[in-house]
Amino acid sequence: QVQLVESGGGLVQAGGSLRLSCAASGLTFSSYAMGWFRQAPGKEREFVAHISWSGGSTYYADSVKGRFTISRDNAKNTVYLQMNSLKPEDTAVYYCAAKIGRVTTTPALYNYWGQGTQVTVSS
Repeated sequence: QVQLVESGGGLVQAGGSLRLSCAASGLTFSSYAMGWFRQAPGKEREFVAHISWSGGSTYYADSVKGRFTISRDNAKNTVYLQMNSLKPEDTAVYYCAAKIGRVTTTPALYNYWGQGTQVTVSS
């Protein structure tokens, strides 16, 4: 059974930092591209960042480029999202997702999802 478990969310002031983790089990982690998405209340789920199976390729939404960094440790079956210079508009539930094959920004093409972790940025 595939499980993706996010952690590291919380309440932080604007300008602060958080590091999200997503631990995967039940799948051959190194064969999967990984993505981070977020969903704010009343809004659709949106792409944040993705990383290829090897970690050699990353891509970011314009809204987080230069502030967020996605990385992975295939030995630990874990993907990370380092979030710096946080803004109130970054407030959302953050989800990690796994996709076999090529990376994509389209949520519907991901095979597995975590339960999400809440990030709240106060002004």
